[in-house]
Amino acid sequence: MTDQPIDQPTAPFSNQSISILLVEDNPADAELAIRALRNNRIGNHIQLLQDGAEALDFIFCRGDYAHRSMTNQPKVILLDLKLPKVSGLEVLRQLKSDPQTQMIPVVVLTSSAQDRDMIESYKLGVNSYIVKPVDFEQFNQVVQQLGFYWVLFNQLPVL
Repeated sequence: MTDQPIDQPTAPFSNQSISILLVEDNPADAELAIRALRNNRIGNHIQLLQDGAEALDFIFCRGDYAHRSMTNQPKVILLDLKLPKVSGLEVLRQLKSDPQTQMIPVVVLTSSAQDRDMIESYKLGVNSYIVKPVDFEQFNQVVQQLGFYWVLFNQLPVL
């Protein structure tokens, strides 16, 4: 998997509108999530990033993503907590502490069922905390429902 838009894997990243930012370092989990979203036609553009540092660069339009516009943010971020380089909690902390990005909905989608991770996520302003189901069908259902709600039904204010 690469950090290229999933719907255009061979094209360089563009400033297209991103519906879903998936931050997931496990290729199998990322593939399952993308497949569930695609099969249910949720999200026109899905951006996959595999570590927390890259996620922060993408969100804050710096480094390899300096050409992006801060006004072109995803409708929702699906964020794993256990990420290389920068943890998901740190990504969440920086995202929710900045006025330009604090209103982007973030759903933690993680294998961690630890109370301290859940509590810290909610203290930092996460919109939802989901423990990844182990069963493929349940995982598919969860991602499908997340996509329907956050991409199709949830309304964000225009700032």
